[in-house]
Amino acid sequence: MFNQRLIVAFLMGMSSGLPLLITITLMQAWAKDAGISLKAIGLMSLVGLPYTLKFLWAPVFDRFALPFLGRRRGWLLLTQVALIVSIFGMGLTSPTGGELSLVVFVFMAFLITFFSASQDIVVDAFRREDLLNKELGLGSSYYIYGYRVGMLVVSSGGMIMAQHLSWKLVYFIMGLCMIPGVITTLLCREPNMAEAPPKSFKEAVIDPFVDYFTRPNAVLILFFILLYKVGDNMAAALTTPFYLELGFSKAQIGEVVKFFGFWATLVGAIIGGVVMLRIGINRALWIFGALQMISTAGFALLAEVGNSVAVLAGVVSFENLSAGMGTAAFTAFMASITNKKFTATQYALLTSLMGVPRVLISSSTGFLAEYMGWFSFFIFCTFIAIPGMVLLLRFASLELKEKAQNVVATG
Repeated sequence: MFNQRLIVAFLMGMSSGLPLLITITLMQAWAKDAGISLKAIGLMSLVGLPYTLKFLWAPVFDRFALPFLGRRRGWLLLTQVALIVSIFGMGLTSPTGGELSLVVFVFMAFLITFFSASQDIVVDAFRREDLLNKELGLGSSYYIYGYRVGMLVVSSGGMIMAQHLSWKLVYFIMGLCMIPGVITTLLCREPNMAEAPPKSFKEAVIDPFVDYFTRPNAVLILFFILLYKVGDNMAAALTTPFYLELGFSKAQIGEVVKFFGFWATLVGAIIGGVVMLRIGINRALWIFGALQMISTAGFALLAEVGNSVAVLAGVVSFENLSAGMGTAAFTAFMASITNKKFTATQYALLTSLMGVPRVLISSSTGFLAEYMGWFSFFIFCTFIAIPGMVLLLRFASLELKEKAQNVVATG
């Protein structure tokens, strides 16, 4: 439960989770304070495009190694330092002051997402190569727990500080919070390479995709990854403006919402890891996917009740519990189907699709929320998750059929 590999997975999860909400929660709150429209705030989620396109430059991290710290740790250190500089830089901008000022503000947010996505590529590859196969489920839970803690630092600590400090100072502090990730990179060991790294352009760029798409059900799995968390991600895209519009203060969002979310995430990470050990990853995807749908419907309940701290705490606790478990199973599933020779590229392809709902589809959420109203919007987000669950039924059935055929063939 507490070996070095799992602890490193947790700490690297923190380093990956922290920059994500800097360009979502904090950026949305800053833009809301500046009087930016809800439609424009929704469109700002497009700065997250690097999360959906990171497979395009992932082969660089498989093919090349920097002349320090090893193939994975060298790139980690570089991306983490670039992230710190970019976060500092965004703190020096402002969404107010005219069109040019807003463009610079959004561009700095884009730089953060680019270096954050690059860090994610290397962290995912590091974790897949460092963990034993039997540790993938539990290791993913540790990673997701660390990821959610990193998100909590921004969404709770950042929002609380924003109530009392300038946005410039808040972003400077958030940049300093990346330092533990740098320390982890410097102190951990480079994972052992079971496979030789690619030695040519063809091996680095073409072979990973050929290797993946020649597998049975390869395209079906990609559609499943694309749709599994679409409703959950769409609902989460506008939660900060939603809370603010209901009349909750930034301090309440930081203190109440994120405090309860933290403990729910902790419990969810533990339960998720144990459940996957007991029943396997695919069965866990079924259970956790259903819980994610129920948790999304909880936001519709909050929209009806209004400004109630008790209901807010309950809804957010359940959402963090289910999202933590669902994401842990999801990442463990993706890790289990990657080839260790092409870890960075194949994992980046899968997680890029995972990020499409959060970035591209979520960019329309501002328009939907304004047109439908909060209650109908969250009900819509609940039901749009059904296709992913239906596809899981098809995917699970195919897998069981293949296992039966293998038993017949070998028996």
